[in-house]
Amino acid sequence: MRPETVLLAACCALAACNHAPPYRQPELAVPEQFDAIGPAGSRPAAEIEWPSFFGDPQLRFLIAEALAHNRDLAASVARIEQARALYRIEDAARLPQVNANAGASRTQAPLSSIDPELANSSASVIFNQYTVQAAMASYELDFWGRVRNLSEAARRRYLATVEGDRAFRLSLIGNVAASYYAIRAGEEGIALARDTVAARQYALAIAKLRLDAGVTSTVDYDQSAILVAQAQAQLADLQRSTEQRRSQLLVLVGKPLAASLPSARAIEDPGQFGELDAGLPSALLVNRPDVLQAEQQLRAADADIGAARAAFFPRIALTGNLGFASAELGDLFKSSNQAWSVGGLVSLPIFDGGQRQAQLGVAQARRDELVALYQRTVQTAFSEVSEALIGRRRLQEQIAVQVSAVEAQRRLAEVAELRYENGISIYLEVVDARRSLFSAEQQLIQLRASALQNGVSLYVALGGGPAGP
Repeated sequence: MRPETVLLAACCALAACNHAPPYRQPELAVPEQFDAIGPAGSRPAAEIEWPSFFGDPQLRFLIAEALAHNRDLAASVARIEQARALYRIEDAARLPQVNANAGASRTQAPLSSIDPELANSSASVIFNQYTVQAAMASYELDFWGRVRNLSEAARRRYLATVEGDRAFRLSLIGNVAASYYAIRAGEEGIALARDTVAARQYALAIAKLRLDAGVTSTVDYDQSAILVAQAQAQLADLQRSTEQRRSQLLVLVGKPLAASLPSARAIEDPGQFGELDAGLPSALLVNRPDVLQAEQQLRAADADIGAARAAFFPRIALTGNLGFASAELGDLFKSSNQAWSVGGLVSLPIFDGGQRQAQLGVAQARRDELVALYQRTVQTAFSEVSEALIGRRRLQEQIAVQVSAVEAQRRLAEVAELRYENGISIYLEVVDARRSLFSAEQQLIQLRASALQNGVSLYVALGGGPAGP
C-alpha cells in the first residue's frame, strides 16, 4: 500500500474519533398504561391542533391573539434566534477561515541609511510597497472531535430552545383557556346573582307591603332584607374576581381586546371541546415539549463531555497565506512577485494544574444533574396526566350529582314558599331554601368551569398538537 494511502486512512480514522459518551435514555419508572382511557371515538391530543380542539369561537380568537402578541412569547422567540446564532458560530469553527487583505505603503529614507559611503549626503530615496494576500488563520484539525462536539452541544441547546418555545406556547394556550373559562363562569355567576338580587328585591317589596298591612312581623321583613344583602354581596364579589381575571387575560393576550368579539358558547355547551384519548404513557416522551427539551439538554451535556475529553489530546492547527508583493503596482500580480507560506502548530498539554480534569468533572456532574432533571420532568408529566384523568372522571360525577341537587333544591324552595304562603311554616324556612338554591346553582357553574379547565389541563399535559401560531 502506498504511503499516501496509509496517511489518508490514518487521518480519516482520527477524524472519526469522538470521545462523547453515546446517548442512553435514563432509566424511567414508566407505567405500561394510564388508569383511565378516553371514550370510544376520542383522539390523542398530539393529533389535534389547538384550533380544532377548542370549539368556542371567542376562545379561539383570544388564543390566536395571545400567540401573536404575548410579550413573553416574543422573548421566547428571541431566545431561539440567539441559540441558532450561537450554534452557527460554533459550527463555523469546523471550517477554515480565509481572510483577504490588500495594502500599500510609501516610505522615505535617507541614502545614508542605505549606503554608509553616502553619510554626508542629504539625499533621500522613496520606497513603494504593494501587497495583496489571502490568509488562513489558525485552523484546528479536529482529530479528536473537540470542535465537532462543541458544535453538537450548541446544536442541541438550540433544539432545546425550540422545544422550550413549543412548551411555552402550549402553556400560554392553557393559561388563556383557563382564564377564559374562569371569566365565563364568573359572567354566568354574575347573571345568576343579578336575577337573584332582582327576585329577592321583589320579595322584599312584598314583605314590606305585608308588614305595613300588619299581616307579618318585622322578622319576616328583616329576613327578606338579609337575603337581598347576601345576594348583593355575592354579586359584588363575583364582579370583582371576574374583572381581575379579565385584567390577567389582557396581559396574556398582550394587547387590548377589540370592542366586538366572536360569539361565546355557554360553559354547559358540550361542544366546547371533544374527548381526549390518553394513549400510552411512552407517547409522552415524544409528545411533551418539556420532556423533549430536557432530552436535548442532556444530549448537549454528552457533547460537552466529549469536548472536555478531547482537550487531553494534542491540538494540531494549520496556517497559510498566498499573495503578491511588489514595489510597482503594475507589476503586482506577476508570478515573480508571488509569495506564500504554510505552517503547522502542534500543542501538547503537559501540565495545567488539573484544570482540564476539573473541566471534565464539571461536564460529567452537569450531565448527572440533567439526568435527574430529565427524570423529574418525566415524573411531572405523568403526574399531570394522571391528575387530569382523575379530574375528568370525578368532575363528571360531581356535575351529575350537583345537577340533581340543584333540581331538588329548586323543588324544595318552591314547596317552602307554598308552605309559607299557606301559613304552615315560618319565613325562615323560605330563607334557608332560597339561600341553599342560590349556593347550589353557583356551585354547579363552578364545577362546569372546573371540568372545562381540567380538560384544557389534560390537553396540555398530553403534549397537545402543534402549538405554533
